[in-house]
Amino acid sequence: PVFLTQAAQFNDEGVNKLFFRLSEVLAERHEGRADFWSLKPEYRAGIKGVTRKTIVPPERQNYLAEITATVRSYKKTTEKQAKAASQLGSIENLKADPTTAALINNADSTIARLKNEIGEESFKALMGWQKLIEAYSGDEYVYSVRGKEIRQPLIRESLSGTKIRRVVTPKLSDWGDRLKFLRLENVPGDFPYTSGVFPLKRDGEDPARMFAGEGGPSRTNKRFHYVSKGQPAKRLSTAFDSVTLYGQDPDQRPDIFGKVGESGVSICTLEDMKDLYAGFDLSAPNTSVSMTINGPAPIILAFFMNTAIDQAVEKKETELGRKLSADEFASLKAQTLSTVRGTVQADILKEDQGQNTCIFSIDFALKMMGDIQEYFVTHKVQNFYSVSISGYHIAEAGANPISQLAFTLSNAFTFVEYYLARGLKIDEFAPNLSFFFSNGLDPEYSVIGRVARRIWAIAVRDLYEGNDRSQKLKYHIQTSGRSLHSQEIDFNDIRTTLQALIAIYDNCNSLHTNAYDEAITTPTEESVRRAMAIQMIINKEFGMAKNENPMQGSYFMDELTDLVEEAVLSEFLAINERGGVLGAMETQYQRGKIQEESMLYEHLKHSGDLPLIGVNTFINPKTLESDYVPAKIELARASYEEKTAQLDRLRDYQEKNKSAAEKELV
Repeated sequence: PVFLTQAAQFNDEGVNKLFFRLSEVLAERHEGRADFWSLKPEYRAGIKGVTRKTIVPPERQNYLAEITATVRSYKKTTEKQAKAASQLGSIENLKADPTTAALINNADSTIARLKNEIGEESFKALMGWQKLIEAYSGDEYVYSVRGKEIRQPLIRESLSGTKIRRVVTPKLSDWGDRLKFLRLENVPGDFPYTSGVFPLKRDGEDPARMFAGEGGPSRTNKRFHYVSKGQPAKRLSTAFDSVTLYGQDPDQRPDIFGKVGESGVSICTLEDMKDLYAGFDLSAPNTSVSMTINGPAPIILAFFMNTAIDQAVEKKETELGRKLSADEFASLKAQTLSTVRGTVQADILKEDQGQNTCIFSIDFALKMMGDIQEYFVTHKVQNFYSVSISGYHIAEAGANPISQLAFTLSNAFTFVEYYLARGLKIDEFAPNLSFFFSNGLDPEYSVIGRVARRIWAIAVRDLYEGNDRSQKLKYHIQTSGRSLHSQEIDFNDIRTTLQALIAIYDNCNSLHTNAYDEAITTPTEESVRRAMAIQMIINKEFGMAKNENPMQGSYFMDELTDLVEEAVLSEFLAINERGGVLGAMETQYQRGKIQEESMLYEHLKHSGDLPLIGVNTFINPKTLESDYVPAKIELARASYEEKTAQLDRLRDYQEKNKSAAEKELV
């Protein structure tokens, strides 16, 4: 007989049937030892195989094509409605003018027809135009967040006394132009959120979130305190070493020992996690923690949540001067889970496509992601993102900005389909999704946030019927590491400054600026300080940053947004034709495209057709001299003593918890 088996499936039903049949055959062939080879009925009854379930149900396999059709239909409808609105506006203007009112006779039927073409929702938005303009014309803007009223000033004053409006509204008289603006752009904080998901940026909390991780937990903790010193908000972003990324413990094996604490922090126990964030109140509203971890994300996330809970318990017990009761502990645990802020990356799809730190099968990794999201829903974890759907690693592997955005959004919609198939509702999990993009110097990067927000909002509202909160795509930007070069490394700060400016203009929700020396070494305190200064100078000194929607109204930005959006939708269809994201991954489509685009970049760089200042043009003649010796650069590496200390910490922890671990494993 033929048995359909799948080795990647734990407790696979086909493998079990094969095993049962094999025991029967052996028992038949060895009659004298039939009892030895036969399986007892109660044993067989106790093994119930798992039938593989499809990640995306068969009836939903064309989800990317549906999303593409939804967005394109929305834009076609906008054009049709805008044309009708323009005609209606002309008629209403003629009626309102006493000198021309007599020219409009029996226009009621035409007006009714045009209103019907515009639609009730769009007509209501059109009628609210003046109210919208007035809301941004005063000195203060009032809005609510989760039932709490927020008041923010609308004016920033320059050194010359010029009053700069934080949000400038368009001066449009044609009703068609107004409707186009409302449906395709709108003000920040309003659907389709093209210019931003919040009405205004937070006062007192810049979007800076600096990435750090090196050596052991104590060394990285010191760096965290360094980068957050004097900052009103503690926004920490954690890099883990490759040993941790692959779910391994530190070990004396040469292939592991040499990587401990390199290019990231070594974390292998709960105590490590507590030392890593020591001195930070993880439950405070001005503290948020991002963790770039994927394969072992469930374990690292458990470390973090337990650290936050234990920290809150210790603080409360010190305050009360006694141990908490079981009820008090349960209440404080629930409160901590609902207030802790941060993100765990946990995006296994992009790992398969671009970064490779996969330690489980895609099916099992997705199941764990779904389990975590269900836990978040059940325990009301509302301020922590269960996944950061990442395009950064895809871009760093070589993808161009369009592929980065298309692959990232298609991955995101795959998570949506999987979570829906598990029985979750869109509004239960969509607010726990966040995004992570790279920013390079190509023109498409200028609109990556605008395009992502618009596609996401339209699809979530019109196809998945999600609420306002679910429609808001929030994302982190890290400037491009791939754009930094070891030649003339001082020029790297210029590249990073331009990339940061693009991100801030596009209203990213958080931002990491790379240090100029990252092409050579783990950043030093000096280089990190310069990288932080880039953001601070833009946010605090650069006058244009006083306004928060500077790209709206630009003909170029409007056209570029439409071009990139259509390119992304076309890529959706290409992926859809290959069986969706998972089907395309089976044929290595995404990886192949990333490699092709990477090769093109490298070819153009080496041929000089892509000018890179200090690399293939404007080269310093001194560096070409035979006796040239480059300036020494401090190389930051984990020391032998740090690696050994981390090994000792692990052994001590294992010895201390040996009996408890054995009991739990039993």
